[in-house]
Amino acid sequence: MPLPSRDRHVSRRVMLTGLATGIAAATLTRDGFAAQPAAPTPLKLGLVTYNWGKDWDIEELIRNCSLAQFTGVELRSTHRHGVEISLSPAEREEVRKRFADSDVELMGLGSACEYHAADPAVVRKNVAETKEFIHLCHDVGASGVKVRPNGLPRGVPIEKTLHQIGKALNEVAAYGADYGVQIRLEVHGQGTAELPNIKTIMDVADHPGNVVCWNCNPQDLQGEGFDHNYDLVKDRMGTVHIHDLRKANYPWQALFDRLKVCDAPGFTGWTLIEEGAIPADIPAAMQENRLIWEQLSKV
Repeated sequence: MPLPSRDRHVSRRVMLTGLATGIAAATLTRDGFAAQPAAPTPLKLGLVTYNWGKDWDIEELIRNCSLAQFTGVELRSTHRHGVEISLSPAEREEVRKRFADSDVELMGLGSACEYHAADPAVVRKNVAETKEFIHLCHDVGASGVKVRPNGLPRGVPIEKTLHQIGKALNEVAAYGADYGVQIRLEVHGQGTAELPNIKTIMDVADHPGNVVCWNCNPQDLQGEGFDHNYDLVKDRMGTVHIHDLRKANYPWQALFDRLKVCDAPGFTGWTLIEEGAIPADIPAAMQENRLIWEQLSKV
């Protein structure tokens, strides 16, 4: 379906500024996604509105991110900011304008779309919803939609489920490419958060618009260890969900050292704090995390 002229302009602007892949200097392929970049992508600090920011409206989000020098935000669906697929065209344009007029980039939308269900009707429903998020993402000026696997259904061979997820990802990534929207698969779910399983999914999901959203899970350290698990998907890295950096419960420096030299074609450079535990003073916690992030990301 051809895009209206205004939408073609927005989509082209999104891709040419590097939002489609997050790589400003990359060469675009025929698919609208970046070819292999010449150099690693600089890291950027952002916020996922789970759970820090879930009770903030857009004005509060922009203000608090700006004050803490967080330069981007991924908006989680169902939270107070209200950026949902139900928005009207005028409301979508207002969201786009508010971020465009600020120093905080709306870098993506966080959906709960998932494709692991044993019931094909449920999978189709989630694929259809993902396409609605792609439309929303394009309209509000963001560059990607986060999706997730959420477990392995009982009684279904694991390989069958992993291949099913990968095929669904290829469908939504091909659809998203027409709108300059990247599909970001969060490393998530019981069994599906294991990196060998994510690699199997991504081997099937070979459309260049599909990337991994690394999630800093305990599973990253299992099996043959962090470096081995990271290497399984390093060429498909897209975005990264980090957690409260004040907690020494993850090899943060090892992760950042790998990210600083990441040259995956779809890597956006975004490292985004997604933390379940809510501190008493979220803006202060953001400031403290930014100072630690600056040290970790120093080249």
